[in-house]
Amino acid sequence: MIIHPKTRGFICITAHPEGCAKQIDKQIEFIKAQKKFNGPANVLVIGASTGYGLASRIAAAFGAGANTIGVFFDRAAEGTRTATAGWYNTAAFEQAASQQGLKSYSIVGDAFSDSIKAKTIELIKAEFEQVDLVVYSLASPRRTHPVTGEVFSSVIKPIGPTYTNKTLNFHTGEVSLTSIEPATDEEIRQTTAVMGGEDWSMWIEQLSEAGVLAKGATTVAYSYVGPEVTQPIYREGTIGKAKNDLEQTATRLNSLLEPQGGRAFVSVNKALVTQSSSAIPVVPLYISALYKVMKEKELHENCIQQIYRLFSEHLYSGDTVEVDDKGLIRIDDWEMREDVQTEVMKRWLDLTSDNVTSLADLSGYQQDFFQLFGFHTEGIDYDAEVDQNVDIPNLY
Repeated sequence: MIIHPKTRGFICITAHPEGCAKQIDKQIEFIKAQKKFNGPANVLVIGASTGYGLASRIAAAFGAGANTIGVFFDRAAEGTRTATAGWYNTAAFEQAASQQGLKSYSIVGDAFSDSIKAKTIELIKAEFEQVDLVVYSLASPRRTHPVTGEVFSSVIKPIGPTYTNKTLNFHTGEVSLTSIEPATDEEIRQTTAVMGGEDWSMWIEQLSEAGVLAKGATTVAYSYVGPEVTQPIYREGTIGKAKNDLEQTATRLNSLLEPQGGRAFVSVNKALVTQSSSAIPVVPLYISALYKVMKEKELHENCIQQIYRLFSEHLYSGDTVEVDDKGLIRIDDWEMREDVQTEVMKRWLDLTSDNVTSLADLSGYQQDFFQLFGFHTEGIDYDAEVDQNVDIPNLY
């Protein structure tokens, strides 16, 4: 079939298999062009099919020669409905890893469930014996608690007064004001249950109890802090409460792993175009302005560049891992540089629909968004027939 992008709000409901494969090839080529690092041998990535999780799997495999297991929730093509981008991404990754002689396996299912945790442990025992790096990069709007069965739903809302600020329709380029009503206590509780640290803790505890965590194992989860302009909707809002819980969980997990020489970190990463960030009001406009400034200053990084720097310069540099006063790894350091933020905020005050293409990188945002789904990718003929049915090798 011929596949073109079809959008519904902040998501694209189609994906292109060849375009996704091309994007994976580009990330692999980047890692292969970098200096190898002495990294992990066997890696588990929870939330492995897109964004930072996918980049982590690629960087570990092709930068350190690691064997990997990826856990994610994606769907195959069905009839004329394409597979999700994460499905196509993983199929391309698995094929490339096999060609490189790396062991890799993929598990599709609800990572919040005990059954998927048990299935993953079974696979580790059978194929790897143990893993020495666990990356937690799960992004989901809902979670079913594996013990109580309660279904939690997350919301993106401020805590306190109604929040009003500029936002961007990145499809049309329209800059407008948006107002978001404050969250209730129940919404805060549910958002923390979905996006906080409880599930990460369950994963590490169950892996540890099963004896599949190697001595000296590392686990890392990803977070974001961001600038003052997004604080009410992000760090001081419902998501921020969840991220605070995630960061507190790292401290507890570090205490659990430390007796065996292990360690737990939260890495605060740069703002990038992802399916998740596109859904947060205000953030797309901020990212567009940030891209413009960071590209002008030659500081811009994409997902794979960020994760390579995290692995090669922080987690596996051979030195003590540098953290801030809250114990966080900060690879958002270039984004949060004073000169970068000063220029972004200066432009923010002036941004309108009329000047968004000159003051912000709207085209760069749009390109990155569509490339998440395999579109707007150089070298792909989008008017040509393509088979939407793609199998994932080593699907466990």
